[in-house]
Amino acid sequence: MNTYISKNSSFSNKRLFGFFFLVAAFASFTVSAQNNAIELKYFGTAGWQITDGSITVLVDPYISRVKLGTGPGVSPEDTRKTVERSDPYISDTLLIDSLITKADFILAHHSHFDHLADVPYIAKKTGAKVIGTETTCNILRAYGIPNEQLYPVRGGEDYQFENFSVQVIPSIHSALNDKHYLDSRTYTEVPEAPLKVSEFIEGGSLMFLARFARHTVLTMGSMNFVERELVGQKPDILLAGVNRSQLGLYKYNERLLAVTNYPKIIIPTHWDNFRLPYRFSQQSGVEQKLIPFQEDVKRLSPDSKVLIPTHLGTITIE
Repeated sequence: MNTYISKNSSFSNKRLFGFFFLVAAFASFTVSAQNNAIELKYFGTAGWQITDGSITVLVDPYISRVKLGTGPGVSPEDTRKTVERSDPYISDTLLIDSLITKADFILAHHSHFDHLADVPYIAKKTGAKVIGTETTCNILRAYGIPNEQLYPVRGGEDYQFENFSVQVIPSIHSALNDKHYLDSRTYTEVPEAPLKVSEFIEGGSLMFLARFARHTVLTMGSMNFVERELVGQKPDILLAGVNRSQLGLYKYNERLLAVTNYPKIIIPTHWDNFRLPYRFSQQSGVEQKLIPFQEDVKRLSPDSKVLIPTHLGTITIE
């Protein structure tokens, strides 16, 4: 089966950003286009950069990590300006430019700000094709992204592109608010930009099976899934939505592993506190969420390997 190399950066120090990102850059392995190894770089939240050397795909690339005033867990050392949900969203373009230079595709699971709000700038900067819901595409149209870059989907589509294909899978959002979450709002017309933080509505949720030259990656953007939609899936790599106790869902880990045929490589996603900047440690999330998940997977699927990602660290799978 696949071998892997994990090279993760440490963010416990408080050095200047320039030095910080230089270290992160050197911490990544270079993927050879000839052997088609796959490289996964973690942007935090549900955000990833995935490349096999010939194609680069971004998944929910949320980089700015705004200090949301109504959210818990904001560090007292954080000197950023507090952003309210009623404020217009403004991307941290300098930070984005330091991390993202190219992209061929962007996969958007849903349209909440911590998944989509940086995509307008990234799509305009890179010219990447964006695959997402009608709501996602209308938000991007509001920011001037042309229709030629937008692929509106609802789930069930299976598209072939050059050197890459993607199956779009209907999904469901995490069961927030103690299982009282429900938001059926959509944008059927183009809204007015810039959007406020609160105006980045869910607009429906998706999963993606991204097929590269030698690997298939099943992505999740929430800690939830529609079991019947995953029957028959056998991904090499599962980006598994992970949270403490999986928000009260029935046998979440057991069902997810079984329906995806016990993937050999599982990488947790959307487990960190996205209201904290990269330079602050995410150790609490590792201890409270990822270690218990890793132990549960070991019990349920001994042949599966759970790889714990670090912000801006890279995992390479041969």
